[in-house]
Amino acid sequence: MPPLKRPSPVQGLELPICRVCGVQYAAPREDCPVCLDERQYVGWDGQHWTSLAELRGDGHHGRLQEEGPGVVGIGAEPSVGVGQRALLVRSPAGNVLWDCLGYLDDDLAAEVEQLGGISAVAVSHPHFYGVMTEWGRAFDAPVYVHAADRAWVPRPDPVVEYWSGDTHRIAPGLTLINAGTHFAGGTVLHWADAPDGRGALFSGDIFMVVADRRWVSFMYSIPNFIPERPRTIRRALELVEPFEFARIYGAFWGRVVTGDGSAAVRRSAERYLRFALDDGHPH
Repeated sequence: MPPLKRPSPVQGLELPICRVCGVQYAAPREDCPVCLDERQYVGWDGQHWTSLAELRGDGHHGRLQEEGPGVVGIGAEPSVGVGQRALLVRSPAGNVLWDCLGYLDDDLAAEVEQLGGISAVAVSHPHFYGVMTEWGRAFDAPVYVHAADRAWVPRPDPVVEYWSGDTHRIAPGLTLINAGTHFAGGTVLHWADAPDGRGALFSGDIFMVVADRRWVSFMYSIPNFIPERPRTIRRALELVEPFEFARIYGAFWGRVVTGDGSAAVRRSAERYLRFALDDGHPH
């Protein structure tokens, strides 16, 4: 990852942001491909747009709050788009912004700088692209996106770096894993050197931490309740099996499995497959 630099002023203030998903596009357009896909939806009153400038004018501002050891949540109030919060992983190898949100202003960038800035951005899937290009440009940091989701990137830019294969180490102790649930490029991040010494997994909603925070689930479409395919879940399990982790950080405030995370993924997958296959067996 590149050496840390002071954030640049936020640009792209007038570029269109979809009000439903919070994804920013490079130029005005009539529709949002992310929302037209069956994994998302167009707003009931049609397609509507906003921008960083308009969001600022409406009183939006950043929110920072500790979410776990060495992990700071970054969100917007009021929330933007899907309402997810990003996570600042404060690693000795360099801070990583995990997932993104549809908001950034100079004050928020300055607050993040006080926490050590950002050396890299890594995003789980298209619903959480938000204004990832703005974050990458502001901190002169690469934005890692799996190549399988290249077609979904709404604002191609040199700051976006595509990786391929099953895993990709972005720094010592920090490994991206292409779990492939929800989207073909669906990615989770493993942090081997989490401060509690037990490892952590950052899953967005690739592995979705549910209301009973001892469990996760796996969905092809969350708002439209389309279940994920069993073969896709089995592949994801095989890929994360070598990685140990106690905590799992989901996509939204407070959605954190606080212990026994590796076992939680295994038993959650077994339960899911038992119901999906209805044969009394997990495989």
